[in-house]
Amino acid sequence: QVQLVESGGGLVQAGGSLRLSCAASGRTFSTCAMGWFRQAPGKERDFVVGIDWSGGSSVSADSVKGRFTISRDNAKNTLSLQMNSLKPEDTALYYCAADCGWRWYARSGRQYYDYWGQGTQVTVSS
Repeated sequence: QVQLVESGGGLVQAGGSLRLSCAASGRTFSTCAMGWFRQAPGKERDFVVGIDWSGGSSVSADSVKGRFTISRDNAKNTLSLQMNSLKPEDTALYYCAADCGWRWYARSGRQYYDYWGQGTQVTVSS
């Protein structure tokens, strides 16, 4: 089992920045690839960005490339998402997720992720 708790969401103006954090506990965090997903009202939960077990490689959705950066600290069992140049279309509930069946690179499919946090709301005003 891995327990995940997100924090750092809030209301920000377009062009601003936010940093989300995800605190992990339970099973060894460093054995899991990790990802951030988001879900806007009435839409599917979509992959945003993911990172491998070591933090050495990441993959991002086209919509956030160059604006969002994922990182992890295995010593502190934390995952972070730095979001810059935010747009109104980034408004969503953001989820931290763990893919503990695979660690060598981040996978974008929602079906691969075993554990999920409760989500943190990000709202970007225009």
